[in-house]
Amino acid sequence: MRKNPEIKINETKLLSDNWYILNKITYSYQKENEAPQTHIREIYDRGNGAAILLYNSNKKTIILTRQFRLPTFLNGNKTGMMIEVCAGLLDQDNPEQAIIRETEEETGYRLDKVQKVMETYMSPGAVTEILYLFTGEYDESKKVSEGGGLDAEQEHIEVLEYTFDEAYLMIESGEISDAKTIMLLQYAKIKGLI
Repeated sequence: MRKNPEIKINETKLLSDNWYILNKITYSYQKENEAPQTHIREIYDRGNGAAILLYNSNKKTIILTRQFRLPTFLNGNKTGMMIEVCAGLLDQDNPEQAIIRETEEETGYRLDKVQKVMETYMSPGAVTEILYLFTGEYDESKKVSEGGGLDAEQEHIEVLEYTFDEAYLMIESGEISDAKTIMLLQYAKIKGLI
């Protein structure tokens, strides 16, 4: 196994802290027996997040959300609407607390327990975020509201229920193109959750 390069942060310059934080980082990258190289990168820090696949093993259904995502609209998604698993930022909570909170806010289901699946960097070349992925079982007894997100966060979330098989086919059709959603659906398929 090769020795890891030596990394030294030389300068961090704040470019924006309007919504999240965008820094310009200058750093030295030195491989063993080589001269150091200077690299400059812009790094986006939006905090860490969590996402969950809500499933009902008896009905063989899942809960997904649908909402407008401006970056996708700007990059060719004609409507900007995305079908996704429930997700949100951790804020000051641990990942499990955060996803339980987000689940209730977005979908209207109050869960008392969730199962951690994995941690992943979704875009490690430019974004610092770690995304914690979970699964959780729902049924009608856990429904406490209509969900839809928080007005204060300008969320306009539509709550959708699909059979697992319907949702899984939506990956191939392109109706589901969100990476975290695809990962969790594939995890459920491999593990036979539903």
